[in-house]
Amino acid sequence: MARNPNQKLKLLYLMQILQQHTDNDHGMTIAELLRELERYNVTAERKSLYDDMEALRSYGLDVQRTGHRYYLLSHTFELAELKLLVDAIQSSRFLTHKKSQELIKKLEGLTSIHQARMLQRQVYVTNRIKTMNESIYYNIDKLHNAISTNRRISFRYFSWSIRFDGGEQVQKRYRHEGNRYSASPWALCWDNENYYLIAYDSEDKQTKHYRVDKMSDIQLSKSPREGQELFERFDMGSYAKGVFGMFSGQEEQVRLRFHNDLANVVVDRFGKDVFVQPDEDRNHFIAVVRVQLSPQFLGWIFALGDGAEILSPESARQALREQADKVLASYDPVTAQ
Repeated sequence: MARNPNQKLKLLYLMQILQQHTDNDHGMTIAELLRELERYNVTAERKSLYDDMEALRSYGLDVQRTGHRYYLLSHTFELAELKLLVDAIQSSRFLTHKKSQELIKKLEGLTSIHQARMLQRQVYVTNRIKTMNESIYYNIDKLHNAISTNRRISFRYFSWSIRFDGGEQVQKRYRHEGNRYSASPWALCWDNENYYLIAYDSEDKQTKHYRVDKMSDIQLSKSPREGQELFERFDMGSYAKGVFGMFSGQEEQVRLRFHNDLANVVVDRFGKDVFVQPDEDRNHFIAVVRVQLSPQFLGWIFALGDGAEILSPESARQALREQADKVLASYDPVTAQ
């Protein structure tokens, strides 16, 4: 009688059963393990399973026994770690609904079916605002490949626009008249729930960033990257802190005056190494930071109300005045309709 070829896989099936069906709160008896093996068309004797358990322990699996039940005490990821990863996937705007669900499903396979149910109860992806660009997952892979192989890239870059011409109201509008951009990719940055490419623009001789979900048709060039000298001294942390919402502007060193109650806000934004000094009244402090003077930075200051003030340079103070005037003009009761 021919030997069942699945018998050769008995140890692998047994490992899979322990990984999928057991954890520190759920064990299986020898009889239950034998019945589960039969589902894979594998037969075994009770005595042989004791030897198999020892073989799996020698292999490195944390197989434990309590009473008559065997279980895998630790998996590759702890449940708390998987919950953290699920939360990160759910909150990541750069992942589409479809890709989020696919990744969470794969994470569920890294623990027992019992603990996977606890992950499923955390899944609230449906109503989250997600990117509409399914290709971002593969864009990131292409960009990592370009960075690791030291190659320049070209791509098209778009924005969303509102149209009322009878078709879809939200449509892509390609920038640069639809022509391709060329850049030397150096780093990827995750900021404010979006992925950005940090790259060197050889024409403008400066650092630029691009939303990865707004990039399309990425192609790797045969040409090597440029800008190495700049990026050898590039500080990603300082760059991310100074660019508010990843909107560009003229870089300035700015002196800011904050009420002491806003210390947490300042440290969260600029880090605990930010240069600060006490103000004369002791109820406020002065912070000196380098930022890109964009409307988003001015909006951040404005949102802090009278607890924050730009002291210098005067050009930054004037920029805030002008932005405030524009906002107030929008609410003029005379012009409102």
